[in-house]
Amino acid sequence: MVQAAKLIGAGSALIALAGVGAGIGIVFGALIQAASRNPTMAKALMGYALLGFALCESVALFALLVTFLILFG
Repeated sequence: MVQAAKLIGAGSALIALAGVGAGIGIVFGALIQAASRNPTMAKALMGYALLGFALCESVALFALLVTFLILFG
């Protein structure tokens, strides 16, 4: 029974990864739109896009950390 609860909790914690995938797509989609509207700012916008990517990816790492803590903690 405890093992089943752990698996359900770990699966629930991994739902955040779907949001991370959508967030990364939104960040780079916005980068493409902004760069096509103003090509002179493309280099500066890339830094902001990488920052957004890093923040989205950190949420994914935290979700994996919580999942592993539930399963093996």
